[in-house]
Amino acid sequence: MHTKLRGTVRAPRRVRQAVLCGLLLVLPFPLLFVSLFLGRVRLAPGDVVPALLGRGEPLIRSLVLQVRLPRATAAALVGANLAVAGAAFQGIFHNPLVESRILGVSAGAGLGAALALVLRAGPAGIQILAFGGGLAAAGLAAFLGAAFGGGLLVLVLSGILVNSFFSALLGLVKYFADPYVQLPGITFWLMGGLPAVLWRDVVPLAIMSAVGLGLLFLLSWRLNLLSLSEAEAKALGLPVRRLRFLVIGLGTLLTAAAVSVSGVVGWVGLIVPHAARALVGPDHLFLIPASAGLGAGVLLLLDNVARTAFATEIPLDILTGLLGVPVFFFLFMRQIQRGGGWR
Repeated sequence: MHTKLRGTVRAPRRVRQAVLCGLLLVLPFPLLFVSLFLGRVRLAPGDVVPALLGRGEPLIRSLVLQVRLPRATAAALVGANLAVAGAAFQGIFHNPLVESRILGVSAGAGLGAALALVLRAGPAGIQILAFGGGLAAAGLAAFLGAAFGGGLLVLVLSGILVNSFFSALLGLVKYFADPYVQLPGITFWLMGGLPAVLWRDVVPLAIMSAVGLGLLFLLSWRLNLLSLSEAEAKALGLPVRRLRFLVIGLGTLLTAAAVSVSGVVGWVGLIVPHAARALVGPDHLFLIPASAGLGAGVLLLLDNVARTAFATEIPLDILTGLLGVPVFFFLFMRQIQRGGGWR
């Protein structure tokens, strides 16, 4: 009787979680559609809809299909990637204040992009070297963590050291870069943004996003077990270390793919999973898709603000920082309060 009653209580809750999750997944689509109207040239529905159908004036059709649609698509994918990677890392590290930057992915990607700009490798070279740098940084952090036992604390310390090392290398590249030609490009890229995204950038991003997001969703029930203590997870027969490194690899893939296109965009991977967790709960079966939908919606909204609020475009990392720092301060203080650390 008690079991049946508990089951009837849980069922409406899971239905509510599923409905909220579905709404969050749908959220990016109207925002993406609105993005097609916004910009230096404001368009009306009578211009955008025919352009999406391949009709209308050639100039407007080109603006919608070749400029605004790939940019909006990239913004949605970048936001989803960063948010899901953050949710996965917060789960496996048992720390709500963790995000993908803890493994040095952003610093590694920044170093790769800076080298590409110094070597004049072009847009494709920037994307390839940024992606490779992000993977190299996370791979080095994971290798050091595994070499010294594979514990969570060792992984975190390895990530901090790798992040500092790659940041120092990035500073060295900036020091030797041409201050009039190369340095402004490096600085602007590191502040994040999507001003020059084309379909050639979106296609590889979409492929890597589909792989990473899909596999993390399939691993969602295992992520729930990894959120337990290591002893409890092992008692349930879970290969904890192997699975932890798999999740780190997938989160790194998502982050490196995003950063290689958008530059460094902070705080999304930290703040969005908290909001999604508040809405659908800690179960990763709902948290992963909810984080993806909410992250895509948030970055689409911020990208629209970045390119329309002022005469010149605002870098995305500035906007996410203005939003993220106060929220992080609130979360940090609440974490201290719960732990009894006010005094």
